[in-house]
Amino acid sequence: MTAKPGDIRLLILDVDGVLTDGSVLLADDGSELKRFNVKDGAAIRWWLRSGRQMAWISGRESPAVLHRARDLGVKHIYQHVFDKLGTYRDLLEQMGLAAERTACMGDDLMDLPILTRCGFSIAVADAMPEIRDMADLVTQRCGGRGAVAEAVRFLLKAAGDWQAITARYTKED
Repeated sequence: MTAKPGDIRLLILDVDGVLTDGSVLLADDGSELKRFNVKDGAAIRWWLRSGRQMAWISGRESPAVLHRARDLGVKHIYQHVFDKLGTYRDLLEQMGLAAERTACMGDDLMDLPILTRCGFSIAVADAMPEIRDMADLVTQRCGGRGAVAEAVRFLLKAAGDWQAITARYTKED
């Protein structure tokens, strides 16, 4: 189902391969490190400031994800999820949203169930071919390299809200 990108109220992101480049860095003590893109972080703040919602749904679990989400103000974080579709449905019910008002962004087969049911599907440039082939939008940028910022700009422009975002930075005193 393809909804109008400007009607999206909830953006759901996979973590590994979308918010990160998909690498897993392990320290000697077994702790996991993740690298997040600051441009994606800024765009996430723009999205949330525009009055929209965001959720992260990940098959893996990492304290770094919680730290990054808290830093950005993302409240809906679901980790160690193997049934992303079930989590997606629960989230829609909890928020009282129709699927047509959601966009989902992913990169691999585990994301396919929600990508095929959301209102607007987005794949990162380095997503699996099956994901890129079915997506409504394929970003120019790869996961962890500004793909989320690209998608957020696209959605906010489609909604007519981009000028309000940029005006905040171009105001004269």
